[in-house]
Amino acid sequence: MADQHMQLVTKRIYEEPSDDDGCRVLVDRLWPRGVSKERAGLDLWLKEIAPSPPLRTEFAHMQERFADFRKAYLAELEQNPAVDTLLELARKHSRVTLLYAARDPEVNHARVLLEFMAPLLERHRHGRK
Repeated sequence: MADQHMQLVTKRIYEEPSDDDGCRVLVDRLWPRGVSKERAGLDLWLKEIAPSPPLRTEFAHMQERFADFRKAYLAELEQNPAVDTLLELARKHSRVTLLYAARDPEVNHARVLLEFMAPLLERHRHGRK
């Protein structure tokens, strides 16, 4: 059981897998171009936690749309049952790496997901649900 030391981090799927990635979870709805299943080294493809197709299309990874996208995606996550799956993984593994394909390491949905999950993990660490 990993409880006190659970950590979520983000990483581009195009970076090489490493031993310290822990549980590797792809959080994109679409499979990343040019990445074989073997090279990805995934423990889970949790596509259900990704932004809805209409939201993803509207955002189109355009920096000027990020604030609105962030707000809408956070609202989607509030209602998304896949969040419980990710919480369970975080309870079982000391480190969970959220993998994404977007080019920009700051302007992408994985960063928003990490932001959303942080207080949930903190509550769990302190025994509150």
